[in-house]
Amino acid sequence: MSILVNADTRLLVQGITGREGEFHSTAMFEYGTDIVAGVTPGKGGQMALDGRVPVFDTVADAVRETGANASCIFVPAAAAPDAMLEASAAGIGLVVCITEGIPALDMLGVYHVLKGAGTRLIGPNCPGLTSVGQAKVGIIPGNIHAPGSVGLVSRSGTLTYEVVQAMTDAGMGQSTCVGIGGDPIVGTSFIDVLELLNADPATEAIVMIGEIGGDEEEKAADYVRREVRKPMAAFIAGRTAPPGRRMGHAGAIISGGAGTAESKREALTAAGISVADSPSDIPRLLAEAGVR
Repeated sequence: MSILVNADTRLLVQGITGREGEFHSTAMFEYGTDIVAGVTPGKGGQMALDGRVPVFDTVADAVRETGANASCIFVPAAAAPDAMLEASAAGIGLVVCITEGIPALDMLGVYHVLKGAGTRLIGPNCPGLTSVGQAKVGIIPGNIHAPGSVGLVSRSGTLTYEVVQAMTDAGMGQSTCVGIGGDPIVGTSFIDVLELLNADPATEAIVMIGEIGGDEEEKAADYVRREVRKPMAAFIAGRTAPPGRRMGHAGAIISGGAGTAESKREALTAAGISVADSPSDIPRLLAEAGVR
């Protein structure tokens, strides 16, 4: 089993004919993801990925002709809000938005529309997700994964790659890995993914990667304390960041005494989660908890 995507996912890619869209769509296709359509306004009727994927002018056309049920968005920040709204309006159940630099005010409106429509949004400014051996949607490298039973949820793309590679090198395979994105407003929270991983019988242990800024990690720790009995390990990035300084993601800013790495580490530890000092320590902490 897996969460969010699997071998039955029928993916369309908005922006498939652009440089980034074509490059990452090729990688997704070669991983085994069933890409059934691309969408680029004005290029309907063409074929993408060396003639393997039809291109449509609108998401509605693509859904009607191919039965697509998920979308991955590779369009510029100015067009991304409308792309997410278009996918939702066409009945797409899962939207994964890779685009970074979308203004928070624009995302505020998109968030509420998609929430009201029942559309699951991953991102924006995220690396996407991989259900290992079944499908990958986004920009996470496929070759770092090995099939197994450790689920992962992260705010950071590059730390996701580092931790997944470390687990694979240690012989610990993964079930589903989800990058939720590091912007102040994202469609899916830590708790949302933790609930799915907690209920997934194929996931026997969970890794959580957070960073400074906001209080999502503290909220997640409270959820874990109440609901999760699976072994967990975590890492919080940004321990040396000065207060008031934004580090990396738009959401990674400390305000006053809230959102610090130490406050998050304390909350996670109190919830019974083993917190690593370095991403490379994650496999050792999982092994100490009995994960193989």
